[in-house]
Amino acid sequence: MVRANGAVSLRELARVVQTSEVTVRRDVRALEAEGLLDRRHGGAVLPGGFTRESGFPQKSHLATAEKTAIADCAAGLVEEGEAIVVGAGTTTQELARRLARVPGLTVVTNSLLVAQALAHANRVEVVMTGGTLRGSNYALVGSGAEQSLQGLRVSKAFLSGAGLTAERGLSTSNMLSASVDRALVQAAAEVVVLADHSKLGTDTMFQTVPTDVITRLVTDEAPAHDDRAAAELQALADQGVEIAVAGASGGATNAQGGSGGPGAPGVPGASGASGASGASGGEGGPGRRQRRDVPLPGPRRQVPGAAAGLRSAGPLGEQPGGTERARVADMRRR
Repeated sequence: MVRANGAVSLRELARVVQTSEVTVRRDVRALEAEGLLDRRHGGAVLPGGFTRESGFPQKSHLATAEKTAIADCAAGLVEEGEAIVVGAGTTTQELARRLARVPGLTVVTNSLLVAQALAHANRVEVVMTGGTLRGSNYALVGSGAEQSLQGLRVSKAFLSGAGLTAERGLSTSNMLSASVDRALVQAAAEVVVLADHSKLGTDTMFQTVPTDVITRLVTDEAPAHDDRAAAELQALADQGVEIAVAGASGGATNAQGGSGGPGAPGVPGASGASGASGASGGEGGPGRRQRRDVPLPGPRRQVPGAAAGLRSAGPLGEQPGGTERARVADMRRR
């Protein structure tokens, strides 16, 4: 079944061979030990290591419940009237289906699947890149796609990939896809990565987004026995990535690395807050470390004249008047 389809779910295997998923999981583990397949969350795929990339039909059947929860959580990060970019992938396709309800939204994408999900959304404008169609994931790639993104500036980029580690960040198995994703990142002020827990700790061939450029990770809750995913989440949080863990009901627990305080699921020592709107970092509060300034692609806008400077008083005993107004006017001119 894996050779015929490229991927298969444990549930489908159990139904076909008329046995329990526990038995199927044990057999899949044995087949993986022989190098005949690779296990994935909820199923198995053909072995390929760093270079093999599953096509859309295979990936669309893996971790569907997790992708739905992640998409529900990520949609809460998008506000009315925003301009965003959305990369290719099955998880971002799920996100696009939920973005159809956000009025005044502009979505730039290189994914035919994302564009199709938004095609009938009357209040959403869809802008597609140019490029060459890559049929395995229905995405536009190549120099045409990259050139069409030059000079673009949006608030957020939503991306997925084949693997995510604290050491290398987000990665994928295809060079052309990685190059376009890097161009999408350069256009955004914030980078949001959508990755289910099975991708945590997985490293693939081409780096897409370095860890220090990732603003936020939206993921699902890993099983209690998945120590690798928990360790990777903690390492990402320690590097300043905000973590939003989507629950089965579509809610999220937001966490950031630190010590002390109640930990979010799978993130030891991280403090949690309920709801996607609490994802932005802050300071103060028990067990919560101050968020560092995460480097973002592109220039940051600086507002001339800080509030503290505008409120600066004159010498002691001087009444507000011409001198202070001149100081303020001078600061505004600068």
